[in-house]
Amino acid sequence: MDASAPLIERNRCNCLALRKATRRLSHFYDAALAPSGLKSTQFAMLAEIDRRANTPPSIGDLADALVMDQSTIGQNLRPLQRDGLVALEPDATDRRRRNVKITRKGRSHFTAALPLWNDAQQRFEGSFGKRAASDLRAALLTIARDPVLVVDDQMSHAGGEKDTDHE
Repeated sequence: MDASAPLIERNRCNCLALRKATRRLSHFYDAALAPSGLKSTQFAMLAEIDRRANTPPSIGDLADALVMDQSTIGQNLRPLQRDGLVALEPDATDRRRRNVKITRKGRSHFTAALPLWNDAQQRFEGSFGKRAASDLRAALLTIARDPVLVVDDQMSHAGGEKDTDHE
């Protein structure tokens, strides 16, 4: 084997390809949502919290739904809470559990950002293709739900990597 030959062929790493695409799409959606004052991660969190308005999620529920760890959820909630867009309230049956509720101001910000998000969706699907975008989402959600890919806390900390998807 040639010592100068790469050990991994170009564009073969699934993780790197996904990270590149994620950075590009996050920047695209962040730019589209900028007039609302929300980042794409914040918008996604508000959407999930709003979707569950009748039964507000706990921080753990939100972490599971968004495939993030609870500490990252907490970091992402702080600015939303500081700005009065969400409120953390103790659960009525378990005081140790805190439920995340969207406030009236939060719903107003989310509603104002929705047309910006819809425009970004349409622009992406116009460029990438509506069917291809649907297929991509299905494939990505399959990956997100794959129990084989779930790493427990001890495995994730063994490598020293930490989830850094906070804003």
